[in-house]
Amino acid sequence: MDYSVLETSTLFKGISTKEIKKILEEAPHHIEGYDKGETIFHLMDDADRIGIVLKGSVEAQKPFPNGSQINVSVRGAGEMICPAAAFSHSHKYPCDVVSLEPVTLIVFRKEDALVLMQKDIRILENFTSEIASATYMLQQRLELLSYSGIAQKAAFWLLMQARQTGRDVIKIPGSVSNWAMIMNVSRPSLHRELKKMEDENIISYNPPLVTILSTSDLQDLLGV
Repeated sequence: MDYSVLETSTLFKGISTKEIKKILEEAPHHIEGYDKGETIFHLMDDADRIGIVLKGSVEAQKPFPNGSQINVSVRGAGEMICPAAAFSHSHKYPCDVVSLEPVTLIVFRKEDALVLMQKDIRILENFTSEIASATYMLQQRLELLSYSGIAQKAAFWLLMQARQTGRDVIKIPGSVSNWAMIMNVSRPSLHRELKKMEDENIISYNPPLVTILSTSDLQDLLGV
């Protein structure tokens, strides 16, 4: 196993590769692989496992009875999958988690994850921080989905990323298609709006990077 991925992961951040290797020698876990399009965790299944992406990327998808779907989030290498669900009162996964490409995960049962946190305060602190960050991101996600226009959604997402990173050059999440899925819009429509914003000198669009040229114009799109 490549422990260097775990060294930069949200759960083991600040812990050396040597320490992680020793921790995992004593902690029950499984390495699992999934092909593109496979469902890793199913909506409303018992949430008794927590995963960390070692390779590839996955997406949390919320399907609805009318056939529509909201793409909640995308997780890549080093990021945790469903940490909150395993410790919730319902003990159910709130979404389907689907692989966007061939994926390798390290998976812990809830009980084994608890033992890890009890043995090392750094792991507990990292886990708590991840839950807090996920709650904040969910609030941001709900605000994103409250906008009806594609240009508004793109503007809000870019401003949110600029605020978090402190930079005007923003890297889109994976491909333009993935970015469109996150905002629940079609790729052609998003591309068209980005081109229009570029023509108006609001942004410079050179995938995978978007450079914000006018923060005030983005804010105007949101009515701020």
